[in-house]
Amino acid sequence: MPNLNLEEDSINLHRMLKGKIELRNRVVIDNPAFGESGTLALIYNSPGVASVAKKISLDKELAYDYTSKWNNVAIVSDGTRVLGLGDIGPDGAIPIIEGKSVLFKVLGDINAYPLCIDTKEKEEIIRIVKGIQPIFGAVNIDHMEFPKVLEIVERLRKELSIPVFHDDQHGTTVIAVAALLNALRLLKKSMDKIRIVIAGTGSAGYGMFKLLREAGCTDIIVVDSIGALHEGRTKGIDSPYQKEIAINTNFKKLSGSLSEVIEGADVFIGVSGKGNILTKKMVGSMCSKPIVFALSSEPEILPSLAVEANAIVASSRSDYPNQLDSATVFPSVVRALLDLRVGTLSEYMLMSAATAIANMIPSKKLRYEYIIPKINNPDLLHIVANTIRNSIRRPR
Repeated sequence: MPNLNLEEDSINLHRMLKGKIELRNRVVIDNPAFGESGTLALIYNSPGVASVAKKISLDKELAYDYTSKWNNVAIVSDGTRVLGLGDIGPDGAIPIIEGKSVLFKVLGDINAYPLCIDTKEKEEIIRIVKGIQPIFGAVNIDHMEFPKVLEIVERLRKELSIPVFHDDQHGTTVIAVAALLNALRLLKKSMDKIRIVIAGTGSAGYGMFKLLREAGCTDIIVVDSIGALHEGRTKGIDSPYQKEIAINTNFKKLSGSLSEVIEGADVFIGVSGKGNILTKKMVGSMCSKPIVFALSSEPEILPSLAVEANAIVASSRSDYPNQLDSATVFPSVVRALLDLRVGTLSEYMLMSAATAIANMIPSKKLRYEYIIPKINNPDLLHIVANTIRNSIRRPR
């Protein structure tokens, strides 16, 4: 049941605040008069600021040195897939995106601007993002429907000169893989010797499959509402991303439902968006010490039930241990991308970040209830930044 007090408190707070973010100046205007002296003459009047504008026009890279571009991120959403609410439109998405802007600022000291745009048209969204590129150092695509969102991210990564980050595809994946590395360390298992079942073929499922392959896992089965994907299956394969998953996973071509392919698996990762599709009995059919990550807003299995089945458990819920929240990832990763002026984001960088986040917890401190650092860990920023910096310098 929904927490009515929490809902009422949230509505009252938003009514009182009338918005969670605002724009502030970084300079003090000592003399508001439009004269030849004072700060205003330097930042707004000509010929003062004109000299800066001219320099940037001759060398666009100087925008990083002379303007706020170095620290600006656009959060772009059309409101077609917002949390568990579905298509609530760009206006409905505003409070969600504003909240994310707050997290960017608090956890990464980044100026993140909510751009909730009133179009669902893929080409129009791409055109808009390309058009606003000059003032931003990175773009965060968020809360858009699948598969359109992956098509947009893919195009923008090719056509923009600044990095593009997508929470489901990148943030959720990095934090899940980091937690998985620690769970495997706890159980003394290696990535190349385990079988992973992923429930969900959307943005997060696609991102998870990509990064797990980068991590060295060769035995992955991805399941949708019809059953296991594999090369040769045609029913329900509606996008090139699902086709890519089918070709590059489940090499034994196992078919059947989740309850069938989960048997004997080492790991379950749920990003299906559907609650209660995994039962305690199904967890019991996995290996003797299973790992269960139920990451949908309504978890695929209640964490307490999975714990009863002797599993290492993580979920999206804050009322259980091991909450896997992409907010642990996106401020530090984007901070690093901005600081390093990285043009694109690769799976190799994401894997480096996941490994670094996992290694923040020493082996002697790992336990079933503690496999991932807390979201407010002050070391996250510089550890992830240094890791991504090294991953850029280090040849593959």
